[in-house]
Amino acid sequence: MVLPRDQRLRGRFVFDRLYQRGQRLHGTWMTVRCLEAEPSLLRPDHRDTTPGSHRVAVVVSSKVSKRAVQRNRLRRLLHGHVSGLLRQLPPDRGQWLLISLKPGSETADPAALLGECSSLLARAGLQP
Repeated sequence: MVLPRDQRLRGRFVFDRLYQRGQRLHGTWMTVRCLEAEPSLLRPDHRDTTPGSHRVAVVVSSKVSKRAVQRNRLRRLLHGHVSGLLRQLPPDRGQWLLISLKPGSETADPAALLGECSSLLARAGLQP
């Protein structure tokens, strides 16, 4: 499953801001960076029409797995999980999230990956 367009995080300036100023939460298999939304960094045609919308990006580098099939499988797994969580959240304030998988996460059990993702998102303040 792919994230809906209004939940995707895109753009070089957005990623630069997340890497510079985002709060980092580390887990065994992933790192989550979160930052309060700054819609001025988005292109005008990608800006939110609804206040309080959350956006997410999932990064799975070739250090995690050399096989694109495996990287895409992990990305789709996390997209489906995060999309379901974002739909349950009340629209309070927008937040941007960058989920980066660490090397070794391709051998982890999918349930353990999703559990760690949920716990890191709860620590970031995103609870349904």
